[in-house]
Amino acid sequence: MMFSPQAKRRWQRFKSLKRGYYSFYAICILIFVSLFAEIWVNNRPVIIHYNDTLYFPSYGDIIPGDTFGLGYQWETNYRDLKQVFDNNPDSGNWMLEALVPYNPFENHFIEGEFPPYAPSIEHRHYLGTDMAGRDILSRLVYGFRIAILFSLFLLTISYVIGITIGALMGFLGGGFDLIFQRIIEILSNVPILYIIMIVASIITPNFWTLALMLGAFSWMGLTWYMRTETYRENTREYVLAARSIGASNWRIMFKHILPNSVSILVTFFPFSVVSGITALTSLDYLGFGLPAPTPSWGELLQQGTSNLDYQWIAASAVIALTIVLTLVTFIGEAIREAFDPKKYSYFS
Repeated sequence: MMFSPQAKRRWQRFKSLKRGYYSFYAICILIFVSLFAEIWVNNRPVIIHYNDTLYFPSYGDIIPGDTFGLGYQWETNYRDLKQVFDNNPDSGNWMLEALVPYNPFENHFIEGEFPPYAPSIEHRHYLGTDMAGRDILSRLVYGFRIAILFSLFLLTISYVIGITIGALMGFLGGGFDLIFQRIIEILSNVPILYIIMIVASIITPNFWTLALMLGAFSWMGLTWYMRTETYRENTREYVLAARSIGASNWRIMFKHILPNSVSILVTFFPFSVVSGITALTSLDYLGFGLPAPTPSWGELLQQGTSNLDYQWIAASAVIALTIVLTLVTFIGEAIREAFDPKKYSYFS
């Protein structure tokens, strides 16, 4: 793929801002780990070698216990199976467990003790458990995956609607512009939290319900920027030249105005991701977000603030949230600097 000299200069400028550059790689690693969390964080082992046959339970179908000679037809209890393998080391059977051998929904109860359990290397609860005995680290990993996918989906809705309406407002102007100005003013005064509360009292909200409700109101801020940018670009000489040779309105919009307006939109990308993560976390904290037992940072925060004696619950969620939001903010600062028109232009 060939990049323009301007794009190369922006990338070099982005790389020169080390804080944002390394944050970009860090967040990419976190996303990669979360997308393949079933390998690293799972109560199912990654590989089982049994009687010269390899099994891969992490992403495969449910394997009944009688497959491994345990004498029952429901899903294998892999901790019992590991104990069997450990007691018969000469059998040649073995398994490779996940780094964190718990899934986010599993209630792990230790005999003679009541949850929550403090962080423990012995039981491999590296960040402890929540009030229901579920491993906190596994819920943080899966909760991050849900939060980042939610924010990206919300961002897509906001950008598609905001860019489309804003560009049309700036390009067409007149009555279309006035009508949508009034519509945006009305929608901006709608209390979205109350709407979510009402909807949550009628139906159980899920990932798509929350994303669509928030997306229906999150596009308006971007629309004003796009409208202003389109108004400015619409008066430039290259647009007037395109009109003079008979270019259609759609060609002018998609071939000329939008590509020259994209730089200001890119700078909002990381901050929109932050907004999506915090929105979902806040709704989960208030109890109007994703239904239990969905892994959620907001639900961990709610448990931690309600039970301050178990400080590791709140601390783990706060630290994870702070790290992720800080990394994304650093990336946003670097992108903003890289796309700063005062530093770089076509003639710099």
